[in-house]
Amino acid sequence: MDVWSIAGVIAGTALTVGGAELLVRGAARIARRFGISPLVVGLTVVAFGTSAPEIVIGLVSVLRDQPDLAVGNVVGSTTFNILGILGVSALIAPLVVAQKVVRLEAPILIAAALAVLAMARGGTLDRLDGALLLAGGVGYTLFLVRRSRHESAAVAAEYEAELGAAPAGWSGHAAFHVLLVLVGLALLAGGAELLVGGAAALARALGISELVIGTTVVAIGTSLPELATSTVAALRGERDIAVGNVMGSCLFNLFVVLGISALASPVPLPVAADALRFDLPIMVAACVSCLPIFATDRRIDRWEGGTWLVFQLAYLVVTTASAVGSAYAPTLELALIGLAGPLVALTFGVLGLRWLRRRVRERGSA
Repeated sequence: MDVWSIAGVIAGTALTVGGAELLVRGAARIARRFGISPLVVGLTVVAFGTSAPEIVIGLVSVLRDQPDLAVGNVVGSTTFNILGILGVSALIAPLVVAQKVVRLEAPILIAAALAVLAMARGGTLDRLDGALLLAGGVGYTLFLVRRSRHESAAVAAEYEAELGAAPAGWSGHAAFHVLLVLVGLALLAGGAELLVGGAAALARALGISELVIGTTVVAIGTSLPELATSTVAALRGERDIAVGNVMGSCLFNLFVVLGISALASPVPLPVAADALRFDLPIMVAACVSCLPIFATDRRIDRWEGGTWLVFQLAYLVVTTASAVGSAYAPTLELALIGLAGPLVALTFGVLGLRWLRRRVRERGSA
């Protein structure tokens, strides 16, 4: 085992996560000083900042000619956000899902995941694909800002509490916030370089693909800000923020991170055959599963979160088995893909039946 590679991955993850935290704090305070509302800051600056590790990892990976890390990071991070982070958060406390998430974010996320799968079917993502994805991210951000004007006072108050009051003294000075942004960017750049280099060396040392490292080690490492934000929100009882952060991060991953990576790549961004066969379909299934779960009672119960978490663990087991060359890996992959499709269909059916029964009861009691 290459100890230095592992150390590089750990140190790189710590630096990128720490850099993202400083970037978010500094940028959010600067935005607040210009009179931008906490709600808009939360929906844009904070959402973009928590995805900053994925953006920088994607850029460094494609510029170092390691596209599997860039693609694997986006696919693995999106899958982990839904199955892992929402699963853990729902186990802590059942999560509330806002109506706008059911009507807008969930369908947009499914459309984005299907669009990425369709674009990648040829084995690459070219610059036109990247431009279309990035345009989708810009359009979605502008839509969020426009929609924020109609948000309720309660939602605005939640974001106000989440961002906190402006600090007093030297730490409240604009120059200090600019310094935080600059230090955060430096840590992000240095951390990404360490993480990508360490991950590539680790893949070579273990004799496994960079795609596997990207969808597991790198994806989970760069998702730590979202994991921390959502679990803390669940513990505090801010359970709609927990869901909103995850959905926003997934959309930023697919639209912005993958879009920028495809645009920055000197050649059409390759998408590995293994990703097309296994990782991307699992990601799409995870995104599709959000809609029926969100739509029923507009909440995520503990058993639903537990089911998601079991699928996340199964995904990691199958990926590990494939990485070590287990003879059972192809069977396990087929089993997981075979379960994902029917499970999504069954979920739609069961939850749809529950919704229909509730509607019949409501009409009967009217």
